Amino acid sequence: MIKIFIFSILFFFTSTSAYAYLGPGIGAGVLAATLGVVIAIFAAIFGLIWFPLKKYLKKKKIKKKID
Repeated sequence: MIKIFIFSILFFFTSTSAYAYLGPGIGAGVLAATLGVVIAIFAAIFGLIWFPLKKYLKKKKIKKKID
């Protein structure tokens, strides 16, 4: 167990740089994906609240019109 711990510490401290280039386009893609997920969550919540509420209000209006 201690050998694995020592090996993992040595592994993380002796890593080198990758010299990878991330262009400016990657930021726009990440931003668009993040906004898409957030908007989808809000749309789902809105749909779960609005449509049953709309159905309830329509029933209430029809019932009021009959009385």
